[in-house]
Amino acid sequence: MDNNLDEIGPFDPIADYPEGPAIKEIGPEASNVPLWKPINMTRRSFLRAFVSSGLVIAGSAFIFSHPKMARADARAVDRVVSLNVNGKKRTIEVTPNETLAYSIRYRLGLTGTKIGCNRAECGACTVKSGNKTIYSCSTLTLRARNADITTVEGVTGKDGGLHPVQKAFIEEIGPQCGFCTPGQVVSAVTLLENNPKPSVDQVRHALSGNLCRCGAYDHYLKGVMKAVGRA
Repeated sequence: MDNNLDEIGPFDPIADYPEGPAIKEIGPEASNVPLWKPINMTRRSFLRAFVSSGLVIAGSAFIFSHPKMARADARAVDRVVSLNVNGKKRTIEVTPNETLAYSIRYRLGLTGTKIGCNRAECGACTVKSGNKTIYSCSTLTLRARNADITTVEGVTGKDGGLHPVQKAFIEEIGPQCGFCTPGQVVSAVTLLENNPKPSVDQVRHALSGNLCRCGAYDHYLKGVMKAVGRA
């Protein structure tokens, strides 16, 4: 190699290597390298063959399949159920996965029961079942067939007017936005029916399942304590 830098310029390391591919087997002169497609196949012919093969496979699957007659899903059929709500027997059609809150609001038209979180956390859907409270948004309607359900519409005083709990809530300015109020009323009334003279802690525990977006917990607590002895 000529080392005259004035004639050829700075040394180029590539000058030490011969021209051509580094691996002879991948060079164009290698005849033993297998080809992945025929030499005469173009991109257009390859795509045409690919699409045609897909149509043939799909068509054969349809031809050799054994179609069955369409059948309605029996689980989606409405079922007739009788509910005892607020002292009245009501017959409605419900789906198997329908919640009691949905049935009360949209089939019976008792919109006092609210659907808030719809996952048994806020208590806006609280109703009375027998002598206890339940979240109607997490109770299937079909499971309430033999229960005596009381919603806020069924809460009344002895004279047919407002219940003492409702009067006390108004006096203590418990309801503010009012969304949680029906659940608070049902919870408080159920407590006083089971325990006419509860302590403050017992009232607080009974109302703990009802969330108030306005933060009027003290108002509701004072209202229940004021209603003690009136109910």
